[in-house]
Amino acid sequence: MTSIDPVMTSRTALLLGGTGLVGGHLLNLLVADIRYTRVTALVRRPLALDDNSAGRLDARVVDFDRLAEQWDFTATDVYCSLGTTMNSSRETFRRVDHDYPVEVARLALETGARRLAIVSAIGADPGSRVSLMRVKGETEHDIAALGYDSVEVFRPATLLGNRTKPRSGQGVANAIGPVAARAMVGSLRRFRPIRSEDLATAMVAALQRDEPGVHIHTYPEIMALAATAG
Repeated sequence: MTSIDPVMTSRTALLLGGTGLVGGHLLNLLVADIRYTRVTALVRRPLALDDNSAGRLDARVVDFDRLAEQWDFTATDVYCSLGTTMNSSRETFRRVDHDYPVEVARLALETGARRLAIVSAIGADPGSRVSLMRVKGETEHDIAALGYDSVEVFRPATLLGNRTKPRSGQGVANAIGPVAARAMVGSLRRFRPIRSEDLATAMVAALQRDEPGVHIHTYPEIMALAATAG
């Protein structure tokens, strides 16, 4: 029988964005992962739990605008895949893609979290003139500055998969994305579309490495990390 490292079995996870495209895969992976003794998902509405997750998953409905008042969560590892679209107002986009992740990261760190993985976007840059890229870049910067032992930043381009709430163009992206990817070689390789389940797998694999510092991953690194998961 293979022994299990007691340090690994003591890990707990906090998930932000568990109802989204990547977050849904993260939720399933984390609940099934024996290295985590508990998975806490912060959600805006109740989750439908299956029999396999009921004992390991703690789904908490929270008001993200009042997180500090409601905070009674602890975790060693934080996973953030929360995000909205630019179809939202600029205020809503910044609140969901910057304010909520940074606040959760801050509160989690204060209550014991040491590692964090977050979904950002290719081209994220706090100095960008493009609002989406600027906000994503500011989120990366502000979380990295908090003082986590390890921060894993994932910058995918187009995400492939079936969303609970379909977005315009998602079906087209799913159909032509894998074909278009073959033409993206050399410096263009980092812009290849990526399957949402591969991204989720890579995020979990990255935190298991427990490497100190801030690490940024685009398509090549994401796929390499996903391939290490057995």
